Amino acid sequence: MTDDATPAPTPVPLSELRVVIVDDHAMFRAGVRHEIGGKCLVVGEGEDVDSAVEVIVEQKPDVVLLDVHLPGGGGAEVIKQVQPQCPDVKFLALSVSDAAQDVIGVIRAGARGYVTKSISSDELLEGMTRVAAGDAVFSPRLAGFVLDAFSGAVDVASIDEELDKISAREREVLKLIARGYSYREVAKELFISIKTVETHVSSVLRKLQLSNRHQLTKWATDRHLI
Repeated sequence: MTDDATPAPTPVPLSELRVVIVDDHAMFRAGVRHEIGGKCLVVGEGEDVDSAVEVIVEQKPDVVLLDVHLPGGGGAEVIKQVQPQCPDVKFLALSVSDAAQDVIGVIRAGARGYVTKSISSDELLEGMTRVAAGDAVFSPRLAGFVLDAFSGAVDVASIDEELDKISAREREVLKLIARGYSYREVAKELFISIKTVETHVSSVLRKLQLSNRHQLTKWATDRHLI
């Protein structure tokens, strides 16, 4: 090591690790807080892009546990808005989704890792500590997506950010519509009204700038969503 070499950052002790939890489901946030709150410092929560950005910029945590699909633009949008203001904040994606598009999309935005919600609390705590120290953390299967992307096996350029514009419920409706379900069948499958299905479809078409069901099906097929 030369005299002018930059020393490695001192790891933050777990008990002093400042964490923000971002997820649009209040019960999930409460569950995560219950699991990790006694071992680290949970300093805030967010339920959508705007509330997440606000609390992160205010609290400047060491790590943000970030869901991928959030109202207002998704997890990637949170990272994009926060990084210019708080470049030292680290993001660990914590999502139910294990789709390659989601993994690559949020990593491209600047997340340091991606784990699924099946992870144990001890594994999550370890992952948070590692991400805070600058390491990259992935669930084993998800690490393969990232390696494939770097090796060229996955066309990263084809993984667009449009997916983050669609909410989790809108994606459920989209998948069924793209599979050929009628509005009535979608309503029955998801236990919602036909009017709600129509509202979701209209919202998806508007967000993706598509004009009909045929284009919607092609869009979903191109992204291997069905």
